[in-house]
Amino acid sequence: MEKRQSGLSFRVMSLMFRVRDLVRPRKDILIDAGIGTGAHVLDFGCGPGGYILPLARLVGPSGRIHALDINPAAIEAVKGIIAKHSLANVETILSDGPTGLPDASLDFVLAYDVFHHLSQPERVQAEWRRVLKPAGILSVTDHHLEESEIIAGVTASGYFKLSRKGKKVFNFSSV
Repeated sequence: MEKRQSGLSFRVMSLMFRVRDLVRPRKDILIDAGIGTGAHVLDFGCGPGGYILPLARLVGPSGRIHALDINPAAIEAVKGIIAKHSLANVETILSDGPTGLPDASLDFVLAYDVFHHLSQPERVQAEWRRVLKPAGILSVTDHHLEESEIIAGVTASGYFKLSRKGKKVFNFSSV
């Protein structure tokens, strides 16, 4: 469902993300999405984990983070963050889409800079809808796509409708 990157491509992407994070802190995007204490979140396509530490701080010890990626190198990078910062509320999922999480168990699904990679967006969106609570939020941003492409891409499945456009993110709710 999600396309896997080569080792070199992943390393280049990781370096670019570090530079990006200095210029545009991930915490600002997470706050824009509305994530707060106690939230249960899926970081879909977590990559090297740029959102993990600020997300763990926002949700606090009562929250839960599931970091999913198709790339084993990404999962290892996130495991390194978990170990370095003793994050007890973060778990990793190596997968190309299926989460293995219970139905209606999440407050947020984050699809940040991943939507353009999806080879089967409707299948992935069906999984996102399944794991989101009825009032849950799908939060999307993708610098590879125009605003209209993000909105059309997410709403085309019929699973989600745009509920709020933030400064940096688009939040969608289930239809």
